[in-house]
Amino acid sequence: MIEKIRTLVVDDESLARRGLVVRLQEFDQIELLQECHSAREALEVIGKEQPDLVFLDIQMPGMNGFELLREVQAHGYKMPLVVFVTAYDQYAIKAFEVRAIDYLLKPVDHERLAQSIQRIEKNIAARAQKIQQDRIVNMLAEATGEDCEAILKRLASGEDVSVARYPEHIAIKESGEITRVAIHSIEWIDAAGDYMCIHAGSETHILRRTMKELEEELNPQRFQRIHRSAIVNMEHVEKLCSRQNGEYHLILRNGKELKVSRSYKDRIKKLILNQ
Repeated sequence: MIEKIRTLVVDDESLARRGLVVRLQEFDQIELLQECHSAREALEVIGKEQPDLVFLDIQMPGMNGFELLREVQAHGYKMPLVVFVTAYDQYAIKAFEVRAIDYLLKPVDHERLAQSIQRIEKNIAARAQKIQQDRIVNMLAEATGEDCEAILKRLASGEDVSVARYPEHIAIKESGEITRVAIHSIEWIDAAGDYMCIHAGSETHILRRTMKELEEELNPQRFQRIHRSAIVNMEHVEKLCSRQNGEYHLILRNGKELKVSRSYKDRIKKLILNQ
């Protein structure tokens, strides 16, 4: 199915306007919304209809094409793609300064119009791709706690940016603020009801997430469950100690002592021996 380009034609000369409309009707991808005989009328329609594309005359009484675009911006309306259509070539440089997608001289022939529409389709496709990329990047940033800019740089370099790549930061919302906590700084995590306590250095952050969800996000080569309600960063472990009662405890580099449950004891001991 062809994606329709919602289009507006603006020209104070009725013959020129109708001639362009007739030519545009030959293109299936063009959906003509309305013809406007003045910039004032066009401003109202742009605000109401939010067209994808405007074929715009420059010299019109009352308000010219450039002034119309300034008004669209001033009103905060969505800026459509713009193709200037004029009998004069002296405005070409100014037209591209306002980022017009094309500049057509009257009378417009079919071949030149087809080239312009092809350029418009490529531009719309690029915009859609950019929107999709931004959406994906934002989702990855939310999932990993990584900066959008950093993700874009890795995308540009061809690096894998899937969520399966374990995050370098975790985003924690607290009291209306979002704190980015570096994964390597996390020493241990323990459960407190429906919340997780993230211990990093001298700070403790509260995160509303289940232990299972959090465990799945963390690199298992670095983070290990040592208890039903505790995960430890093995890089911060100083030693494993056994007690007379048969219990095992991990001693972290900061002196913190954490109990290791029997079901995780053998795995933790093996990991420490192999480090």
